Amino acid sequence: MASSERDERLKKLQQLRATGVDPYPARLAHPRTPIQEVLEQFEQLLAEKKLLGIAGRVRLVRSHGKATFFDLEDGGGKLQCYAKADVLGSTYELFKEGAVELGDIVFCRGELFTTKKGEHTLSVHVLQLLTKAIRPLPEKWHGLSDTEERYRRRELDFIANPQTRGVLKIRARIVEIIRTFFTQREYLEVETPILQSIAGGATARPFTTHHNALDISLQLRIAPELYLKRLLVGGFERVFEIARCFRNEGIDREHNPEFTQVEAYEAYADYHDYMNLVEALFEKLLYAVGLGHTIPFGEKKIHFSFPIPRVSYVDLMKQYCGIDLLKNVSDEDFLRQAQKKNIPAEVGWSRAKIIDELFKTAVRPNITDPMFVTDHPLVLSPLTKRHPKQAALVERFQLLIAGTELINAFSELNDPLDQRERFEAQRAMRQAGDSEAQQFDEDFIQALEYGMPPAAGLGMGIDRLTALLSNSHSVKEVIAFPLLRPKGAGNSVNE
Repeated sequence: MASSERDERLKKLQQLRATGVDPYPARLAHPRTPIQEVLEQFEQLLAEKKLLGIAGRVRLVRSHGKATFFDLEDGGGKLQCYAKADVLGSTYELFKEGAVELGDIVFCRGELFTTKKGEHTLSVHVLQLLTKAIRPLPEKWHGLSDTEERYRRRELDFIANPQTRGVLKIRARIVEIIRTFFTQREYLEVETPILQSIAGGATARPFTTHHNALDISLQLRIAPELYLKRLLVGGFERVFEIARCFRNEGIDREHNPEFTQVEAYEAYADYHDYMNLVEALFEKLLYAVGLGHTIPFGEKKIHFSFPIPRVSYVDLMKQYCGIDLLKNVSDEDFLRQAQKKNIPAEVGWSRAKIIDELFKTAVRPNITDPMFVTDHPLVLSPLTKRHPKQAALVERFQLLIAGTELINAFSELNDPLDQRERFEAQRAMRQAGDSEAQQFDEDFIQALEYGMPPAAGLGMGIDRLTALLSNSHSVKEVIAFPLLRPKGAGNSVNE
C-alpha cells in the first residue's frame, strides 16, 4: 500500500472532523437488524414497509451522479444499499466527496425494495458513518497466493474471504457439540493449571517461564492428563477439559505450538468403552455439522463406517514395515531394520523413538478411512495399563483418519509401583538425550498411592478435528491467529 493512499484517507478524516462529523461515534443513531435476519425475512419485511437499520462494512461503491449503490456486509451477510441525494440531503456529500469509501463501516436506515434486476436492496433514508478506515483494503486480496500473508494479516483474510470466517464458525460448533456430548453424559467440566512445575502427560518438549514473586521456574502444560487423573483420585468419576496446551516443537500442517484439545476421563471404564464412546461422538459430530458418512478431504473421500474398524498396531507394523514388534531382537538389529525402511534412525535413538518414527512414516500415510489402531507397544505408552495377554503391549488405541492421529486413548495405569518404574525408564531416556521423554512427577505418583479407580481416558485435538470436518489443508486454517516467525526472519510456514 502506497503511503499516499493512507495520507489521503487521513485528510478526509480531518475534513470530516472539521465539518462536525464524528468518524468514530460511540453508538448507532437507531436500532440495528442483522443483515442475515433481513435476508431471511425479506418478503415479510418488504410487505410491512417498515423502516429498519443495518450496519456493516462498505464493500463496493457504484456512484451515478446523484445516486449511489453500495454493498454493506456484516458478520452474517451482505445487502445492497441505494443512496440518493434528494433523500439524504447534505449527508449525501459523504459519497460525493469520497468521505465514505471502501472499507468504512456505516449505519443505514431505510426501506426495503427489489430492483428491476430482482436484487434485494435497502433505500437509505439515514446514513451514519461509524468507523473511518485509515487503510484501504487490498485490491486483490481475494485468492491471494501468499499463504503466509493471509495468516499474518488474518483480519484482512476474514474480511475478504467469507469462507475463512465459516471455518471458525464450524470450529465453534464442534466445541459446542463436544461440550454438550460430555455434559449430557454427566461429565464435569473442569480447569487444571496451565503453569506447572513439571509439565507431564505427554511426550513433548515444554515451554519454560519464570515466576518473579516466587522466584521459581515453571513450564506451560503440554497436556492436562495428570491433573485430571488426580481428580479421579479425589472422587470425581467423570471429568473433561477443553484445554489450551503448548508444546515447543516444529510447525507443519498438523502442528502448531499452541493448540487446543479435549481430554476426558471416566472411572470404571476401559479402552473398549471409550472406542464405543468415540463412535457415538463422531456420529453426533457428523450430523451436527451437516456432513454425511462420506466427507471430502482434499482430493480424498473419507468414508465413515460404524463400528469403526479395529486393527492392532503390531499387525500394521508387520503389514507395512515387515517388522514383528513381538520378536525379541537386539537394539542394534532393530536399528538396522529401521534403517532399511529409509527411516533416518541414528545410533543413540531409543527403541521407542525408532518405532514411533517408523509408524508415522511408513504406516500412517496408508490409513485413509477411520481406523482404531489398538494395543500399542508398552515402550510408547508410559501412562497406560498393560495388556492382560501380552506384557509387551498396552490397552491403548488411536483414531487415525487420512493419515492423521485425531484421538489417543487408553485404559489408565493406576498401579503406582508400575507407574514409578515407567517414569524411571522415561527419566533414563531423557538423561540419554531424548528431550521429549516424560518427566518424573512425584506428586502424581503419590496421588496414585492413595488409590485411583480403574479408568479410561482420551485426548482429541480440536484443531486437527476441525481441519478434517471443514476440509482445510492445514491446522493454520482453523486457528484464528497461528504462530508465525516474525516477518523478514525467514520462512515461517511449512506446509
